[in-house]
Amino acid sequence: MLDKKIYDEIFSHSFTIPIKVIFWDGKEKNYGPEGKSDITVKFNDKVPISEVVKHATLTLGEAYMDKKIEIEGSIQKLITSAYTQSDSFMSSLKLKKYIPKFNHSEEGNKKEIQEHYDIGNDFYKLWLDKTMTYSAAYFRTPEDTLEQAQMNKVHHILNKLNTKPGETILDIGCGWGTMMFTAAKEYGLKAKGVTLSQEQYDYVNQKIQDENLSDQMEVMLEDYREVTEQFDHVVSVGMFEHVGKDNLPGYFETVKKNLKPNGNALIHGITGQHYGVGVDAWLVKYIFPGGYIPDVKENVGHILDAGLQIDDLEPLRRHYQKTVEIWDRNFNKVKDQVNEMYGERFVRMWDLYLQACAASFESGNIDVIQYLLTNGPSGTAMPMTREYMTDLDKKTAE
Repeated sequence: MLDKKIYDEIFSHSFTIPIKVIFWDGKEKNYGPEGKSDITVKFNDKVPISEVVKHATLTLGEAYMDKKIEIEGSIQKLITSAYTQSDSFMSSLKLKKYIPKFNHSEEGNKKEIQEHYDIGNDFYKLWLDKTMTYSAAYFRTPEDTLEQAQMNKVHHILNKLNTKPGETILDIGCGWGTMMFTAAKEYGLKAKGVTLSQEQYDYVNQKIQDENLSDQMEVMLEDYREVTEQFDHVVSVGMFEHVGKDNLPGYFETVKKNLKPNGNALIHGITGQHYGVGVDAWLVKYIFPGGYIPDVKENVGHILDAGLQIDDLEPLRRHYQKTVEIWDRNFNKVKDQVNEMYGERFVRMWDLYLQACAASFESGNIDVIQYLLTNGPSGTAMPMTREYMTDLDKKTAE
């Protein structure tokens, strides 16, 4: 009885849209503003409130994975509503007592990256686009396909860097290599990529051999901190979220170390535009071991401390929301295949992850920001105005 009373108190101020809840004893109650609810949360079993207070997202996420909770309707809409309500259980500091600690040694980082990215290329091929890009796309028009938008993102980054044929570029956390191959084949750059994922390394290395690009490209299976050369440009997409809070200063120092004087870098990553983003225990346990989301103030402070200067900041929150929404639609089209590969619990986990991410972007709980940085006075080797970025994007599109 006490559990139910506390749930009632929590839910009574947690939603901005009508939500129906069916408790484990079969009794129903509506929460949020009055109106017909499109979303029903059903408790098949009692989930102890003591565990929810310990950490809401971890406990409720596991309950959904284990079918103790069912959700009829859009999970994204439900979570967006909870994030948008400022005093909901998703935002309450009283319910954020558990903050995980992690080891971010080189060996620790390798283990964490492999746990997420080495699920298997066959898995990611099922629902990513042909570019095998696992980061925010860039939708120049609403009609862009996901593949077009991912290539837009690659060109947008390389155009921002204002690269010239024959220059060198380092891709920290190169993924499946789309950035590197585009830089080499279309921009005439000499590209080096580093990854800790064996699956990604094997994929990129084989493709380099298949396309006879070994004179222009190289991929290394190593920690980014081991790279000693200097480059005209450094790019890093979706990487700093993996290094951990304590290693963020060193990450930006490494970016500076790898840049030639007046070289520039484009750092693209998930960033909070408010305090307290940081760590989510469910995501860390099941999706991104060791993950940490810094806020803008943290990153800017580390950038300045590293001796880099800022040329441009661009938030791309809505682009990542749309990207993840497409990923989730793609994923649900192949969920029967995923079920055969990994089981129903994994399917529920991954669908929850994708919809929760979309909700987090939609509500502004997280953002994705591109940081254009210079190893020297800002803009030294760059055009005087930002117009070159859009001019090059238009030229590329044409």
